[in-house]
Amino acid sequence: MIVYPAIDIKNGRCVRLLRGRFDSVTVYGDDPVQMASKWVSLGAKWLHVVDLDGARGEGENNRKIILKIVERIGIPVQTGGGIRTMEDIEQLINAGVARVVLGTAAVKNPGLVKEALAKYPNRIAVGIDAKDGNVAIEGWERLSEYTAVDFAKQMERLGCRVIVYTDINTDGTLAGPNLKAMKEMISSVSMDVIASGGVSSLQDLKNLKEIGAAGAVVGKAIYTGAIDLSEALELQKEA
Repeated sequence: MIVYPAIDIKNGRCVRLLRGRFDSVTVYGDDPVQMASKWVSLGAKWLHVVDLDGARGEGENNRKIILKIVERIGIPVQTGGGIRTMEDIEQLINAGVARVVLGTAAVKNPGLVKEALAKYPNRIAVGIDAKDGNVAIEGWERLSEYTAVDFAKQMERLGCRVIVYTDINTDGTLAGPNLKAMKEMISSVSMDVIASGGVSSLQDLKNLKEIGAAGAVVGKAIYTGAIDLSEALELQKEA
């Protein structure tokens, strides 16, 4: 199971939200590139970078910062937030982004997912952000009509191989992941499921690994010191 340190960028700064609420923001640094370098220096093998302004479709997005992270560090980066067109996808992949995560665009425009997967089959993931079982869009501020599992199956039929599954109610809470929802998703699809939301301890990571998660996004826990990233990364080496 791959551990993905998360870097969420809002107004150019490194932040964490509580349950996806934009009125509950904690700033952890003014330099996301420096933060990325810190996690790499501790041994991270991947980074999960989110453009929160882009996800909301408001203001100037943070793509220049994301591209600087990709340019400066020597490990793969997966990124999402505000990626709405093939031009967006191509710009990121041409700049060296290892995996592009489509969220709102996947719900509103499945044709884009199909086109992207046809061109970049191993470089596209779908971000499924769920609140009470339904998929949320536009920076988690609106609920769609899809259940998370049904939407995942639809994406799998299009050829998607990786999803990033976030439980919004646990995100940023340090209350532990929603293992029941994660287990249901993992057992419902044959895609790689990267779990996100609520990870607060090494035991949480062990639990996710046990239920078959291909990866786990770790955010607030490494910023507050609840998890030592070096110790978390040791789990990747265990059989």
